[in-house]
Parts: sequence; C-alpha cells; structure tokens
Amino acid sequence: MKSGAGKGAKGAKGAKGAKSAGAKGARGAKGAVAAQAKEIEAIRRHIERVANPPRWNANPDDVRRSVLKLVLTLVEMIRQLLERQAIRRMEAGTLSDDETEAVGLALMRLQETIADLARQFDISPDELNLDLGPVGKLM
Repeated sequence: MKSGAGKGAKGAKGAKGAKSAGAKGARGAKGAVAAQAKEIEAIRRHIERVANPPRWNANPDDVRRSVLKLVLTLVEMIRQLLERQAIRRMEAGTLSDDETEAVGLALMRLQETIADLARQFDISPDELNLDLGPVGKLM
C-alpha cells in the first residue's frame, strides 16, 4: 500500500513538473514569437528602404543645402581619415612634438569649420553620414 501511495505522490510531483516545464515552454515560445516579430519588422524596414531609397530632392531652394551636405560629408570623412593617420604616425614616433601640435590644431579647426557650416545651413551631424544601403553607413 505504501508503495502505491508513494507512486501517487510521485505522479503528482511529475504532473506538477510537467506543468512548470510547459509554462517555461510557453514563455520560450512567446520569446521566440517576439524575436520573429522583430526580425519580420527589420526585414520590412529593409524592403521599404530598398524599394524606396532616399532620393535627391531637385527642389531649387534645397540644391545649395544638398550640395553643402554632400561636401561636408566628404570633408568630414577625409578629416577622420587624416586624424587616424596622424594618430598612427604619432604612436609610431614619426611626428615631432611641433608637428603633432600643428596637425592636431589644424584638425580641430577643420572640425570647427565643418560644424559652423552645418549650423549655418541647419544640418545636423547625423545628416553627415551617408547611408550606403546594404553596405551600411559611411562613417
């Protein structure tokens, strides 16, 4: 008799364990559904971006701003490349202290000039990063 009662108690524990495993499985399923929903949304955004890529606005009033935005983007990219090169040369010891100071000052002034021109034409720093589609952002 005791062995039968023991089986019943173990059976109840087994059923309870199965219920908690089922609850964990349900939570896992909800997480998987949420992950799938995020993935589907990311795919949808990518398709919209590819199907409707940002286009240049040929509005004559916006031409100056658009050209300046492109020029500032290119100048900023070159400034960042020059900065990286200067850091490499400085770390390698191929720049004297005076040269390091001059390069640093020139790069700071260039960055200030880019920021000033962007402010004058109401261009945010985020706009100076070109979206290259599947490749990603330029900078």
